[in-house]
Amino acid sequence: MMTFEQFMQHYKQETENCMKNAIVATNSDQKLEQSMIYSLEAGGKRIRPLLVLATIIAYGREPELGYQTAAAMEMIHTYSLIHDDLPAMDNDDYRRGKLTNHKVYGEATAILAGDALLTKAFEMIVSDVTLTATIKVDLIQLFAKNAGANGMVGGQQADILGENRTLSLSELESIHRRKTGALLSASVLSGAIIAGASEDDKKVLEKFAHHIGIAFQICDDILDVIGDAQKMGKKTGADSELQKSTYPALLSLEGAKQALAEHTDLAKQALGTLDIDATFLLGLTDLIAVRDF
Repeated sequence: MMTFEQFMQHYKQETENCMKNAIVATNSDQKLEQSMIYSLEAGGKRIRPLLVLATIIAYGREPELGYQTAAAMEMIHTYSLIHDDLPAMDNDDYRRGKLTNHKVYGEATAILAGDALLTKAFEMIVSDVTLTATIKVDLIQLFAKNAGANGMVGGQQADILGENRTLSLSELESIHRRKTGALLSASVLSGAIIAGASEDDKKVLEKFAHHIGIAFQICDDILDVIGDAQKMGKKTGADSELQKSTYPALLSLEGAKQALAEHTDLAKQALGTLDIDATFLLGLTDLIAVRDF
């Protein structure tokens, strides 16, 4: 049995190999290809693809069934980061300690690289010979819904509209359920679809994903206040500059930490009701909730 650290190392590498091979195989314009790979190789914990694979493993299925889906999920996440960093959005110069895509390749190419990664993600699912047609359709529907106007993109828009306003806690959770939580939920549920989980199990996994999504955002908000910019690879205090409502602002720093612990516990409790080997899912829950602060 792999340790959690071995799981992380092995399947991060498998995901990264799958992504890079897929981009190189496109024979697209060289600058566009370089721009896509630049952001894919910027690092990160690869939490979303690992959630896909950890869910498949939890049900005793072969993780190889999820490689292309995991890569597709990370491509969607990476496209969102490229666009989020643009001057018209958060106007960030650094991401994970590297210059953001538009700072290296220009705004036009950065926009197109994001577009190309988003569309490539769906090609990855369609071209996966290990999956049935029914599973592919279910995955495409899940990804399109959770990444689109009713999911991540809608959450991004609501986040922009929430700048310079004091939001209620329920409004803030609504934004981040979509902006951050939707892709985390799609990651878990895509693994469940591939593994053939029951509908009842999927409902529980959706509850689990909801809580880790909120926990993820609370942790990000805390780090923006007290995190080390060098360790994070990007500037801190950005939320304050944009006058965004955050969990520390609404709950106090200690209140945000308490909410983080509560959502982490609720996520683990949900997993505990399922008859699965949740070892790696629990490890990822701790990785999401316990970061440097």
